[in-house]
Amino acid sequence: MLSITAFYAALLAVLFLVLSVRVIGWRREQRVELGHGEDAELLRRMRVHANFAEYVPFTLLLMALAESMAPPDLLVHLAGLLLIAGRLLHAYGVSQTPGILRYRVYGMWLTFTALGLAALICLSLSALFLAV
Repeated sequence: MLSITAFYAALLAVLFLVLSVRVIGWRREQRVELGHGEDAELLRRMRVHANFAEYVPFTLLLMALAESMAPPDLLVHLAGLLLIAGRLLHAYGVSQTPGILRYRVYGMWLTFTALGLAALICLSLSALFLAV
């Protein structure tokens, strides 16, 4: 059972919905159907949403694969917490006008750390299983 990854996936889904509604709401308000219509705020919101969509699914996939190999639960929780913190910091930093670069950078570092940790767990445990 992948209950740890499911928990973090559900929390991240809520954040994804919030980011989606922010884009849709601004599109309606500015009457922009496609693209960003040269609207800097819409482009900013779209990039926050897109960046989330670029990193979160792959990290969650690696977390699920790692969890399926039964590492210590703490490692999977750590990856999930890092991912959530990273995505929140990044979204906040990029969403501000002007953007807050340090939050954006910290957010990406935490996201990359979560991705790397999940990959490392998968590599370590799969190497152990292959060696047997």
